[in-house]
Amino acid sequence: MTSPAHTRRGVLRDTDFRKLWAGMTVSKLGTSVASVTTPLIAVQVLDADAFSVSLLTAAAWLPWLLIGLPAGAWIDRVTRKPVMILSDLAAAALVISVPVAAGLGHLTMAHLLAVALLLGVATVFFTVAWTAYLPAMFDKDDLVGANSALQSTESASQVAGPAVGGLLITAVSAVAGLVVDAFTFLISAFSLWRIRRPERRPAATERQSLRSDIAQGARWLINDRFLRNLTLYGASSNLWLTGINALTVVFLVREVGVSTTGVGLLMAAIALGGVAAATVTPRLVSGLGGARSLVACKVFGGVASLLVPLTQPGPGLTMFVLGMLGIAAGAIAGNVVSASFRQAYVPPGLLGRVLTSMQFVNFGAIPIGAVLGGAAAGLAGTRGAMWIMAIGYALSGLILVLGPFRGRRDLPVSEVVLAG
Repeated sequence: MTSPAHTRRGVLRDTDFRKLWAGMTVSKLGTSVASVTTPLIAVQVLDADAFSVSLLTAAAWLPWLLIGLPAGAWIDRVTRKPVMILSDLAAAALVISVPVAAGLGHLTMAHLLAVALLLGVATVFFTVAWTAYLPAMFDKDDLVGANSALQSTESASQVAGPAVGGLLITAVSAVAGLVVDAFTFLISAFSLWRIRRPERRPAATERQSLRSDIAQGARWLINDRFLRNLTLYGASSNLWLTGINALTVVFLVREVGVSTTGVGLLMAAIALGGVAAATVTPRLVSGLGGARSLVACKVFGGVASLLVPLTQPGPGLTMFVLGMLGIAAGAIAGNVVSASFRQAYVPPGLLGRVLTSMQFVNFGAIPIGAVLGGAAAGLAGTRGAMWIMAIGYALSGLILVLGPFRGRRDLPVSEVVLAG
């Protein structure tokens, strides 16, 4: 039997795959960098309040709630590469509009919100398209290695984004950092454009209506107790964790007195710590088992978040670093385990639609959490809101502790057989 490591090395020798890999990596990195620099621009340039900054996070994730399900079903019917290239070009134009408007003295909060919303739309289409692109490019025997490489790199890009954003903020400024960010999307589009292998088109005769396709994936998710439990936990944890993330910049700058450069350095350090956590996940799973590792990592991240509201100036920043490192380590290691579980657990023909259904619920909670965090800051102050969000995040772990993973060492194999 061919090992995953061998399969991954084999697919990396494929020229077209390396172009896809490079394009996806750079595009995801650009999206992640923008998520750090945009809130700082709102605080630094526009003097925005906590609620306004939280709306930026809400706007960036709202498209998953609005168009996530139909986008997933529609992408299954079209050629994926042009969708990814157009998404990258649109993202580049949106991002570069911010420093241009700032340079002309016309940057407004409405502009930032519009950019965050439309960039979120581009992200939805790019993410769904590249997930479905692999089976249209490669044979079944190559998919394990290709998926392994791309999933690992996507996780690394999401973790490295805050680090790169932090370094850009430190080296130049948040506004100037977006100029660099825009180029990442152009590089991604160029890399994808250079792929020459023909893409196999989906067979239209095998497709039902968009509504039927969406319903089939949602029905499979609802009928499976393990995926249903993971989805409920994902929605709850995203709700509270997004509230923390949406307020982090305002909390550090205005409550704790950290400089803009200091924020960048803190984000970089925490992101690099998260990368380290991802590297030890296979060893953790080998020692504890998949189910125990999944629950332990998620619960650990929630408990660690309780350190964040204790942050004070000077040496008290240690509480922020330890808390956020714990959140990053628990969330990232847990995500590695859960992503691998879903890929092995869900039938390949349903994987895209089931994952899109899970993302609809999980990511749909993110804009709600961002608005909730901003509203809580208005009522209880930024530190009080951080306490509310952290307690909610810690309690979310009970969904897993009391759910169907309880008492299991290893992750299950599929229980649900799709009818029809």
